[in-house]
Amino acid sequence: MNAQATMEQWQRQLDDVRARAAQNGARTGVVPFEQAREMQGLDIMQALLEGRFPRAPIAETLDFQLVEVERGQAVFQGTPQQKHLNPMGTVHGGWYATLLDSAVGCAVQTMLAPGQGYTTAELSVNLVRGARLDGGPLRAIGTVLHCGRQLATAEGKIVDAHGRLYAHATTTCLVFEAR
Repeated sequence: MNAQATMEQWQRQLDDVRARAAQNGARTGVVPFEQAREMQGLDIMQALLEGRFPRAPIAETLDFQLVEVERGQAVFQGTPQQKHLNPMGTVHGGWYATLLDSAVGCAVQTMLAPGQGYTTAELSVNLVRGARLDGGPLRAIGTVLHCGRQLATAEGKIVDAHGRLYAHATTTCLVFEAR
């Protein structure tokens, strides 16, 4: 598939996700603990994807969206905008880091049993290409490498529709009993 076709497919998928979320009354907020604590991590992520649980405030602030989720993987899409620039006129490194932290963390979430939670203990990000405001959407793909009783590790990458790498990351997450 060429880059133009990939961008069109990504846009259709994003539009479908947003429409389904709107149908389900999507809003911004946090996942309701009382409901979530009895759910598998993957089921929580699917509820987020479908708009049955609120969209994270950070996703609204930085304008990115969960677009795919499966066991061990989460994919977010975002397009850098003027509001994401640093004083030098380039996309702020925090935008890449937050997109990657979301992808790798949510990938870990998909592996958790009911009653488990996680938090990022370490995140290492490498930026390898600067995003342009006219470059189109980027995707952050997070994939779990290991998920144990206390620690989980995952890797992520940000790519464009051409498959070009913009940034990559690894994370270590602390897994715990949610209370």
